[in-house]
Amino acid sequence: MPSALPIADPAPADGLVEPAPGTGEVPFGVYVHVPFCRVRCGYCDFNTYTASELRGVRRDDYAGHALREIAFADRVLERSGVPRRPVSTVFFGGGTPTMLPASDLAMILRAIDDTWGIVPGAEITTEANPDSVDADSIATLQRAGFTRMSYGMQSAVPHVLATLDRTHDPERVPVVVDLAKQQGLDVSLDLIYSTPGESLDDWRTSLDAAIACAPDHVSAYSLIVEDGTAMGRAVARGELPAPDDDLAADMYELADRVLRDAGYDWYEVSNWARGPEHASRHNLSYWKGHDWWGIGPGAHSAVAGTRWWNVKHPAAYAAKVLQDVSPAAGRETLDAETRYVERVLLAARVRGELRTDELRQEARGRVAGLIARGLVDGRAALGGSLELTLQGRLLADAVVRDLLD
Repeated sequence: MPSALPIADPAPADGLVEPAPGTGEVPFGVYVHVPFCRVRCGYCDFNTYTASELRGVRRDDYAGHALREIAFADRVLERSGVPRRPVSTVFFGGGTPTMLPASDLAMILRAIDDTWGIVPGAEITTEANPDSVDADSIATLQRAGFTRMSYGMQSAVPHVLATLDRTHDPERVPVVVDLAKQQGLDVSLDLIYSTPGESLDDWRTSLDAAIACAPDHVSAYSLIVEDGTAMGRAVARGELPAPDDDLAADMYELADRVLRDAGYDWYEVSNWARGPEHASRHNLSYWKGHDWWGIGPGAHSAVAGTRWWNVKHPAAYAAKVLQDVSPAAGRETLDAETRYVERVLLAARVRGELRTDELRQEARGRVAGLIARGLVDGRAALGGSLELTLQGRLLADAVVRDLLD
């Protein structure tokens, strides 16, 4: 969740939305943004705050504020005429959600269930740092109904972690993975590659360390150096080298090969799972265009053809929810053209998600050229779906541009 908010229309204080055609026919999820971190990583552009940056609000108050937004959301959906749906997925992200006591996360999850109901077998995930959980907190989360832990491993190489300003001990990762498995939870590991100063051998070390933990799911993201971050300033001053695009491509190819050999299949450009049952259903809901309500400072929501985002700072967010008005900072209503563009942009990244008959006629006419260039799988296209090849995944943005131009 980038810290900069889009420019759009003002958000009404009552939060009401005008349901678009088909509202209620897609699954409904909940995202809970917990914006607290012990330290700020130099590469991070997310809406997060350390203790010294909170000013005017306490971390201990967060759960109560989240509960107020959940109650507000329920009233908005009812008054807007949006059909009531039970929750299919819940994702606690951040920040570091596990900076809160596990009992607070359990309280928020219970409020979601009490308000909308949670479907049997729902995926309920929290992100965590390896040093922010222990056996007791993980057991508490499991008893509360959490089904999945997503750990920010990032790297297994100390000098790479240091460049990223990550403070956890890499030896802690297999420990917390085992603790989650003992509770019967699915486990995902998040990795970052193309960090300044990271070699291909360093990256192989991290991949091998991740696979040795035998997680159910692995995400691997190429580092983007954002303007305004500490790392961005260091790169601008020449203190750190900028990521190398060619090396990043080599790292992606290595990740795909090593993970495939270890039994993980790609299902989205940056995500691999040990079988489709372990794919992140919540993240798939974003890529498939489902509805979700985002709780918390800076959280984004998309419901009934309307998209909005909350005020960023926890103190500003608290002031809004305590006044029982919408905490949204801005919103936009998605027209048919925007929905089409976003459908192609997001679904093309997911293996087999975009049907060729969804494309406009001129875009369907370009698929043969994409196959000839080795970017789209020909066999899948004959079956009616657009599936990126390995080269196509490396050039996913170019493929989408071809389909939309």
